[in-house]
Amino acid sequence: MTLAIVLAADPAAGLVAGPGEPLTDRLAAQWRRAGADDVRVAADLAELADLVSGATGPVLVSGADLVAHTAVLTHLATSPVGPTVALVLTDPPAAGQATVREERGQVVAVGDDADATGVFGGALRVGVADLPALADAARAATVTGGPLAAVDRLVAELAARGPLIFAHRVRLLVAHRVGDAAQRAAAEAAVAAVDEDRAELKLSVKERDDFFTTFFVSTWSPYVTKAAARVGLGPSGVTLLSVLLAVAAAVLFGVGGRLALVAGAVLLYLGFVLDCVDGQVARYTRHFSAWGGWLDTMADRFKEYVVYAGLGFGATHAGFRYGWALALAAMTLQTVRHMTDTWYGALHDEAARRPKVVTGDAGGLGGKLNAASTRVQADTGSVSYWLKRTVVFPIGERWALIALAAALFGPLVALCAVLVWGSLAFAYTGALRTLRARWMKVPVLTTVDTGLHRDDGLLTRTLPTTRRPLAVAAVAALGAAALLVWALWAVHGGRDLPGWGVILALVLLLGAAQGSRAPHAGALDWLVPAALRAAEYLFAIAVGVAGRAPAWLIFAYVLVLTLHHYDLTARLEKRQSAPPLHAVTLGWEGRSLLLAIGLIAGIASIALATLGAYLLVVFVASVVLAWVVLPARARGGAPSPG
Repeated sequence: MTLAIVLAADPAAGLVAGPGEPLTDRLAAQWRRAGADDVRVAADLAELADLVSGATGPVLVSGADLVAHTAVLTHLATSPVGPTVALVLTDPPAAGQATVREERGQVVAVGDDADATGVFGGALRVGVADLPALADAARAATVTGGPLAAVDRLVAELAARGPLIFAHRVRLLVAHRVGDAAQRAAAEAAVAAVDEDRAELKLSVKERDDFFTTFFVSTWSPYVTKAAARVGLGPSGVTLLSVLLAVAAAVLFGVGGRLALVAGAVLLYLGFVLDCVDGQVARYTRHFSAWGGWLDTMADRFKEYVVYAGLGFGATHAGFRYGWALALAAMTLQTVRHMTDTWYGALHDEAARRPKVVTGDAGGLGGKLNAASTRVQADTGSVSYWLKRTVVFPIGERWALIALAAALFGPLVALCAVLVWGSLAFAYTGALRTLRARWMKVPVLTTVDTGLHRDDGLLTRTLPTTRRPLAVAAVAALGAAALLVWALWAVHGGRDLPGWGVILALVLLLGAAQGSRAPHAGALDWLVPAALRAAEYLFAIAVGVAGRAPAWLIFAYVLVLTLHHYDLTARLEKRQSAPPLHAVTLGWEGRSLLLAIGLIAGIASIALATLGAYLLVVFVASVVLAWVVLPARARGGAPSPG
């Protein structure tokens, strides 16, 4: 149950009553429309602390001086960015109002900050886990007093206690804190001047997106969003339609022929439009769920890799011998890139929570790169801004390139173009991120379950420990790459790969398991998961090549691995627990060992097929357990995800 509390503890609460209903009554009614199950008015912080102590669900808090669209409070109450969220305004701070400094969407300082990026908007949502800190902050704010208003002292005390607070900024809608009847009248006039529904439809589009999405999708996708909302099509339904279009495009790419390729390109574009619309529908209707967020992440990757499969089959069908090999290379490259993206994002978020560590040394190449990146990001709409967003080859640009290249030149050119641009983008981002990470010197893997996100299995517990987890992971990846090159050379020459070569590569691979129990606190240890993914994928491909397994089977096996690993990263990004059946996925080292045994025994294809089928069954069962069975048991009702 969600509790909303209007704090009427400051003299301003009496001044703003003015003509019409008191603001405390209006805010109470707005919180109810925003989804609060119970609304209370607290006379002071002590009463608020008592109310919070008895709460069993999220708590919404506002002062009595806020004039805003109800949609602003609804957006705050339903924000998916995190459990605890504070409203942040761009108004100049008035007497008694706390300033706020944000980094990467997180509130990192509240109070009198010379580097403030906004002012506290007088309202916040606090997640269940942070309620004890909120109650403690209310009691402390009662004692300390000071020039700040009660709700501002409350949020300052809450921030001082360390919970992660995300910032919710007001865009297109109106929210102002007022101190007298004249300010109230002006704020109410500003609220009335805005078409709330039209503003909400515009707000469904991301404020900052990539070039292709901004100019070739978001210009018309809101019309699709409104139509979907009118017919009752939810975000997950739109996601599934997007998957169907991408699969149809992949089939057409595989069929080949100019008409099929052009039709496939059109379907791929429309599938990407729906890929944007699902999030827009969620934001427009405020229907967010953990299931929907997870499904969107997984569907994006599945769609892209199915398209790669269609292109690989089409290139092979057109007479190019290595079509599947290019598709495998594109999928492997993109997955490793995504792993570095995920962990670099986590690194930046952790750095934002430790601003003193990041800003302690403004010199050096890393510091200069960081400052330059910040300047470019702030210069929205400039040529440098769009170049920076485009050169990293985001999903919109990838799908546009695939569609155009496939329609104009065919599947082979499309795959080659993806590999070339993807490789250059990986080199560019990898080099710059490495330099910036060395400057930041912030560990991130130490803040999570390291073994889970390394995807370690039971075998890692039996091996000795090394203190250089990144070094052994990099050696493992290089060893697997060398084995793949050797296997390709041997098969091309009509020879078999010697068993001792496989064993040597396996020894190098398993050497990375020695880093499992070591502290991953190095400045570059955020690269370990990506290195392990590269090592496992390359080793599996090498086993398939050496064992002369069908190319489509190797692709299918690696695709199942990517789904397993994207499940882990999606849960990291959504702050969710481990998959229910993760313990039986054998770990990257256990799977690699089984494949090596299969290759030496002369049954590489059987090993790939059997292990891939096993992992797929475990993945599907884990999804059903996580999103259907366990939630149904917790609710005591019918099994229905999110």
